[in-house]
Formats: sequence, C-alpha cells, structure tokens
Amino acid sequence: MRPVLLAIAALVAAACAHAQPVSEMDRSGFVDAGRAVPGLLVDMRYFGEENFVGRRIAGYEAPVCLLTREAVAALARVQARVGEFGLGLKVFDCYRPKRAVADFAAWARDPADIKRKAQQYPDVDKSKLFELGYIAERSGHSRGSTLDITLVDARTGAELDMGSGYDLFDTLSWPSDQRPSAAARANRMLLQDVMVANGFRPLKEEWWHFTLNGEPYPETYFDFPVK
Repeated sequence: MRPVLLAIAALVAAACAHAQPVSEMDRSGFVDAGRAVPGLLVDMRYFGEENFVGRRIAGYEAPVCLLTREAVAALARVQARVGEFGLGLKVFDCYRPKRAVADFAAWARDPADIKRKAQQYPDVDKSKLFELGYIAERSGHSRGSTLDITLVDARTGAELDMGSGYDLFDTLSWPSDQRPSAAARANRMLLQDVMVANGFRPLKEEWWHFTLNGEPYPETYFDFPVK
C-alpha cells in the first residue's frame, strides 16, 4: 500500500476509535482533501462566481475541499487507481454547510435572479427547480461524505469530456443519457466504475455526484463554514 494511503488509513482508524456524538458545528472528523490526497485538483465552484447562482455562496469562506476522514481515505484510493492510467481527479464541491443549502433555496425562490440561466438551466423554468429536484431544502453534501468530481489528464490538468458541464440542470447530465458522444459516455462510465469500486455510490441524475457508502454521519447535517 502506498505511504499516503497508510497514513490516511491510520487517521481513519484513530477517528473511528474515538467516535462520539457530534454537533452540526463539530468539524473534528473532517480533513482537507486537497492536502491529504496527492495530485487532487480542487476547483470549489461555490467559492467563486462560476456556478448556477453566479456568485459566492454563503458558508464558503475558502476554496477548500473538506470531507470526512473516511471519504478522504476512499478518495485517495480512487486517485491512486486512476493515476495508473495517466488520469487524476478534480473536485467541484465537497462538504456543503447547511447555510449554503439555505442560500440555494432562497435564490431559487427569487424569479428575478436568472444571471446564469443560459449556462446552467437554459431549458428549465426557474420556478420548477424544486419540483424537478434540482434544488432541495437539505443536501447530502452537508453530511460531509458526498462530493462532486470529474476526471482530468494528470499531466495537463485538462478535464475529460463528460458530455455536459458541471451543474447543468438537464437530463443531459444523467449518466444514462445517450446524447453525449461515445467517448464522453465512456468517461462517465470510467468515473462511475472506479468510484463505485472504492466505496462510493452514484446519483442517477448527475454524473459528477457520489456519496460514500457507510458514511460516518448519516443523520447529521453540519453547518460550520468552509475555511
């Protein structure tokens, strides 16, 4: 086993050995994945303006990918595996505070704010975002073991073609959609296969979204800021 995986495994074991009830503001079980996983690219979209709202989202005070120790350990295994093929990983979102989810919900209720409609939801009426499931009052991201991710060329950092952009509110983003090219569908399949093989489960509506099986805080929705 690679040294970094051994180190992360040790951290996970220590965390589990001292497991205790947590509050929504307790960040002790979380790790900065960008520091812990060698070569991981971090592009936290909700820290900037390149997202479906078009501005920084509440709760994102730094462009940092925070995840539970268990999720980071599994992510390190994925990174090591795709690295054998000259590929790497890039994360778009990781832990998401409850206040960020509330910010999304408030934005979705404002019919006048359609700054990013052309890029992110061109064929969806904003008034239907809740009804169609694109916006929700709670998010698995707030439990700390869900992330949004893609594959990149390890040498250049260029994203592989996935057939749609990140956070596109359209059925084109479904992994099963047949409209993307054969190469893009193959990239989606590769990402899903390697994530599933290392303990994550996919979401049928978003090719980029994965949650750790057996996540350590399945009922806790955290609200400490990302920083």
